[in-house]
Amino acid sequence: MNNPLRQYFRRAALHLTLPSRGQFYPEGAIDMPETGELPVYPMTAIDEITGKTPDALFNGSAVVDIIKSCVPAIKDPWAIPSMDLDAILIAIRSATNGNDLGIFSTCPSCENEGEYKVNLSYLLTTIKSDDYNNILHVGELQVKFKPLSYKEVNNGNMGQLLMQRQIREMQAMDDADEESRNKRSSELMKAIQKINSELICNTVESISVESTVVTNREHITEFIEKCDRNTYEAIRTHVSTIRTNSTIKPQQIKCVNCSHEYNQELALNISDFFG
Repeated sequence: MNNPLRQYFRRAALHLTLPSRGQFYPEGAIDMPETGELPVYPMTAIDEITGKTPDALFNGSAVVDIIKSCVPAIKDPWAIPSMDLDAILIAIRSATNGNDLGIFSTCPSCENEGEYKVNLSYLLTTIKSDDYNNILHVGELQVKFKPLSYKEVNNGNMGQLLMQRQIREMQAMDDADEESRNKRSSELMKAIQKINSELICNTVESISVESTVVTNREHITEFIEKCDRNTYEAIRTHVSTIRTNSTIKPQQIKCVNCSHEYNQELALNISDFFG
């Protein structure tokens, strides 16, 4: 029996063209419409509660559940390529609470804080996908890259946060001798470095040399861990450039107090974003 209230259910508030244009999604992870534009629905009351649940925010399940609810064409949010995530979250925020996002920023000239509006529609147009067909040549090696999935990004973020928390707890220990503290600090820093190396490995799709194309994850990981410093830095720098090219650009601010113009980094804090 059809619900007589069905006509009053929420409707798509906007349609989103993904920066990736739907590339890099595994089979079955997205149901791309013929138009290439995904319908985006406003959040429900349950979504709002989900977005304020600390544990769910920390482990990423809140973001996954909200995306499933608001962008149902995405069947597996964990598989979302990294360059699409900010665009999807911005679209959900715009569909739910309107096109203006209020932010607070402190002017570097007069040091006064002001409130400013960010136009989310314009912000969406600035998010681009980097060209993953660009091959990095390092000596005889040819390195091809791919975007991280949301699952890989989230796992890396969780690992780094846990390591940083342990470092703060260790530094707060008054009864630990200096030798023990230094040893533990060194162990934690190595653990953070390992997490960063894993993220780099996950960004490498293949490494070619002469007629051999290496795609085996274990072989690529072993290479990243054992290659010389210059090779590692070349790969790390390329990965960093890709990340910068596909992230939100700084917003130009004109101070409401002294009219000084400056750039403000815009980082999407998920808990505030869905608050």
